[in-house]
Amino acid sequence: MASESTSSVQTYIKPLGEQDFVIWQQQWQGYQDFYEVDIPQATRLLTWQRLLDPKEPIFGALAMVGSEAVGLVHWIFQRSCWTVEDSCYLQDLYVSPQQRGTGAGRQLIEHVYQEAKAAGSTRVHWLTHETNKTAMQLYDRIAVRSGFVQYRKQLD
Repeated sequence: MASESTSSVQTYIKPLGEQDFVIWQQQWQGYQDFYEVDIPQATRLLTWQRLLDPKEPIFGALAMVGSEAVGLVHWIFQRSCWTVEDSCYLQDLYVSPQQRGTGAGRQLIEHVYQEAKAAGSTRVHWLTHETNKTAMQLYDRIAVRSGFVQYRKQLD
Protein backbone atom coordinates (compact mmCIF):
# COMPACT_ATOMS: atom_id res chain seq x y z
CA MET A 1 0.00 0.00 0.00
CA ALA A 2 1.55 3.29 -1.09
CA SER A 3 1.49 6.25 1.24
CA GLU A 4 2.43 9.88 0.88
CA SER A 5 2.61 12.68 3.37
CA THR A 6 -0.01 15.43 3.48
CA SER A 7 1.50 17.55 6.26
CA SER A 8 2.15 15.05 9.03
CA VAL A 9 -0.85 12.85 8.20
CA GLN A 10 -0.39 9.90 5.87
CA THR A 11 -2.64 9.24 2.87
CA TYR A 12 -3.42 5.58 2.34
CA ILE A 13 -5.57 3.57 -0.04
CA LYS A 14 -8.36 1.46 1.40
CA PRO A 15 -10.39 -1.13 -0.55
CA LEU A 16 -14.12 -0.54 -0.26
CA GLY A 17 -16.01 -2.40 2.44
CA GLU A 18 -19.67 -2.53 3.42
CA GLN A 19 -19.08 -0.01 6.21
CA ASP A 20 -17.88 2.61 3.69
CA PHE A 21 -21.18 3.43 1.99
CA VAL A 22 -21.60 6.91 3.50
CA ILE A 23 -18.04 8.08 2.82
CA TRP A 24 -18.04 6.48 -0.64
CA GLN A 25 -21.30 8.22 -1.50
CA GLN A 26 -19.87 11.60 -0.41
CA GLN A 27 -16.87 11.14 -2.71
CA TRP A 28 -19.08 9.81 -5.50
CA GLN A 29 -21.25 12.92 -5.19
CA GLY A 30 -18.15 15.10 -5.39
CA TYR A 31 -17.19 13.32 -8.62
CA GLN A 32 -20.65 13.93 -10.07
CA ASP A 33 -20.58 17.58 -9.02
CA PHE A 34 -17.19 17.99 -10.74
CA TYR A 35 -18.56 16.61 -14.01
CA GLU A 36 -21.95 18.32 -13.53
CA VAL A 37 -23.95 15.09 -13.74
CA ASP A 38 -26.61 13.59 -11.52
CA ILE A 39 -26.66 9.82 -11.45
CA PRO A 40 -30.04 8.54 -10.22
CA GLN A 41 -30.10 7.09 -6.70
CA ALA A 42 -31.22 3.68 -7.99
CA THR A 43 -28.09 3.54 -10.18
CA ARG A 44 -25.89 4.65 -7.28
CA LEU A 45 -27.27 1.86 -5.09
CA LEU A 46 -26.79 -0.73 -7.83
CA THR A 47 -23.23 0.50 -8.41
CA TRP A 48 -22.53 0.15 -4.69
CA GLN A 49 -23.89 -3.42 -4.71
CA ARG A 50 -21.76 -4.29 -7.73
CA LEU A 51 -18.64 -2.83 -6.11
CA LEU A 52 -19.09 -5.21 -3.17
CA ASP A 53 -20.15 -8.29 -5.14
CA PRO A 54 -17.18 -10.67 -5.59
CA LYS A 55 -18.78 -12.05 -8.79
CA GLU A 56 -18.70 -8.63 -10.47
CA PRO A 57 -15.62 -7.41 -12.43
CA ILE A 58 -15.91 -3.90 -10.89
CA PHE A 59 -13.88 -2.72 -7.90
CA GLY A 60 -13.30 0.41 -5.88
CA ALA A 61 -11.04 1.98 -3.29
CA LEU A 62 -10.86 5.16 -1.25
CA ALA A 63 -7.97 7.49 -0.57
CA MET A 64 -7.97 8.17 3.16
CA VAL A 65 -6.32 10.73 5.40
CA GLY A 66 -6.88 9.42 8.90
CA SER A 67 -10.55 8.46 9.01
CA GLU A 68 -11.55 10.95 6.29
CA ALA A 69 -12.08 9.88 2.67
CA VAL A 70 -10.39 12.31 0.28
CA GLY A 71 -10.81 10.47 -3.03
CA LEU A 72 -12.07 7.41 -4.82
CA VAL A 73 -11.30 5.18 -7.76
CA HIS A 74 -13.37 2.57 -9.62
CA TRP A 75 -11.96 0.06 -12.10
CA ILE A 76 -13.40 -2.69 -14.26
CA PHE A 77 -11.75 -5.76 -15.75
CA GLN A 78 -12.89 -6.47 -19.30
CA ARG A 79 -12.13 -8.81 -22.17
CA SER A 80 -10.11 -7.58 -25.11
CA CYS A 81 -9.92 -8.75 -28.70
CA TRP A 82 -6.33 -7.49 -28.81
CA THR A 83 -4.86 -9.46 -25.90
CA VAL A 84 -5.30 -12.81 -24.20
CA GLU A 85 -5.38 -11.12 -20.80
CA ASP A 86 -8.22 -8.96 -19.53
CA SER A 87 -7.57 -5.25 -19.68
CA CYS A 88 -8.35 -2.91 -16.82
CA TYR A 89 -10.48 0.16 -17.38
CA LEU A 90 -10.00 2.83 -14.73
CA GLN A 91 -13.50 4.25 -14.99
CA ASP A 92 -13.74 6.87 -12.26
CA LEU A 93 -11.09 8.83 -10.38
CA TYR A 94 -11.83 11.65 -7.97
CA VAL A 95 -9.85 13.57 -5.38
CA SER A 96 -11.46 16.19 -3.14
CA PRO A 97 -10.52 19.73 -4.22
CA GLN A 98 -8.60 20.46 -0.99
CA GLN A 99 -6.47 17.31 -1.53
CA ARG A 100 -5.53 17.85 -5.17
CA GLY A 101 -1.80 18.13 -5.66
CA THR A 102 -1.00 16.04 -2.57
CA GLY A 103 -0.30 12.81 -4.44
CA ALA A 104 -3.64 11.17 -3.57
CA GLY A 105 -4.66 10.88 -7.24
CA ARG A 106 -1.37 9.28 -8.17
CA GLN A 107 -1.70 6.84 -5.25
CA LEU A 108 -5.18 5.85 -6.42
CA ILE A 109 -3.93 5.24 -9.97
CA GLU A 110 -0.91 3.28 -8.76
CA HIS A 111 -3.25 1.20 -6.59
CA VAL A 112 -5.19 0.28 -9.74
CA TYR A 113 -1.91 -0.55 -11.52
CA GLN A 114 -1.03 -2.95 -8.68
CA GLU A 115 -4.47 -4.55 -8.62
CA ALA A 116 -4.52 -4.96 -12.40
CA LYS A 117 -1.07 -6.53 -12.45
CA ALA A 118 -2.04 -8.90 -9.62
CA ALA A 119 -5.14 -9.91 -11.61
CA GLY A 120 -3.03 -10.69 -14.69
CA SER A 121 -3.94 -7.63 -16.76
CA THR A 122 -1.28 -6.20 -19.01
CA ARG A 123 -2.88 -2.80 -19.55
CA VAL A 124 -4.76 -0.10 -17.65
CA HIS A 125 -6.57 2.55 -19.65
CA TRP A 126 -8.86 5.48 -18.90
CA LEU A 127 -10.51 8.59 -20.30
CA THR A 128 -10.72 12.13 -19.06
CA HIS A 129 -12.51 15.17 -20.32
CA GLU A 130 -10.43 17.41 -22.57
CA THR A 131 -10.98 20.33 -20.18
CA ASN A 132 -9.51 18.45 -17.20
CA LYS A 133 -6.07 20.01 -17.73
CA THR A 134 -4.92 19.66 -14.11
CA ALA A 135 -5.50 15.91 -14.07
CA MET A 136 -3.93 15.56 -17.51
CA GLN A 137 -0.66 16.96 -16.15
CA LEU A 138 -0.50 13.97 -13.81
CA TYR A 139 -1.69 11.49 -16.44
CA ASP A 140 0.96 12.65 -18.91
CA ARG A 141 3.64 11.83 -16.30
CA ILE A 142 2.43 8.33 -15.42
CA ALA A 143 0.88 6.99 -18.63
CA VAL A 144 0.96 7.37 -22.41
CA ARG A 145 -1.79 9.06 -24.44
CA SER A 146 -3.18 6.57 -26.90
CA GLY A 147 -4.17 9.10 -29.54
CA PHE A 148 -7.65 7.60 -29.82
CA VAL A 149 -10.71 9.85 -29.71
CA GLN A 150 -13.84 8.54 -28.05
CA TYR A 151 -17.21 8.64 -29.80
CA ARG A 152 -20.49 7.72 -28.18
CA LYS A 153 -24.18 7.55 -28.92
CA GLN A 154 -26.82 7.43 -26.24
CA LEU A 155 -29.25 4.61 -27.03
CA ASP A 156 -32.86 5.16 -26.02
